[in-house]
Amino acid sequence: MLRTLPQTRTMPLSMRLLAVALFTVLTAVSARISIEIGGPAPFTLQVLVVLLSGLTLGWRDGALSQITYLGLIAAGAPIDARMLGAAAFAGPTAGFLVGFVPGAAVAGLLAERGGTRLVVRWLAGLAGVAVIYLCGAGWFALSTQRTLAEAFSLVVAPFVGLDVVKALIAAGLTEGARALLRR
Repeated sequence: MLRTLPQTRTMPLSMRLLAVALFTVLTAVSARISIEIGGPAPFTLQVLVVLLSGLTLGWRDGALSQITYLGLIAAGAPIDARMLGAAAFAGPTAGFLVGFVPGAAVAGLLAERGGTRLVVRWLAGLAGVAVIYLCGAGWFALSTQRTLAEAFSLVVAPFVGLDVVKALIAAGLTEGARALLRR
């Protein structure tokens, strides 16, 4: 039994699709807020939006919004952080993009099961971040022939503090975002 506010699957299909499309667009826009920090991956607000999609829409529709985002990139749309389009999937940081799908799903699923308390949603968001990190660091390690520890130090460690804050922000915005969608 879900102990949180109803997810979008209780909404009419047209509204669900609109919500999924909205989070797809927000993910693309958040990629444009990009700061190069001298490493293999730039700082963006994408993790914030990915988590918010799962926490707000639930695991199914949150993941679907990220699948749609990846599909647009695969089709050649230059909406990733470095505006590479489909070539973004050939780079060493492609695992982070792919990790958006299970990251949104895990955050959404845990939030659905956990209740409406801010700390529970924050922990669900942190679990989503961990999934994104595992996918991203794993792919980076494989594609650059580095150890997982080296990959974590290069592409995860610089972002941990920022992503903990992004998870808290997403958790705090969740109920407001749900209220907007129900209007």
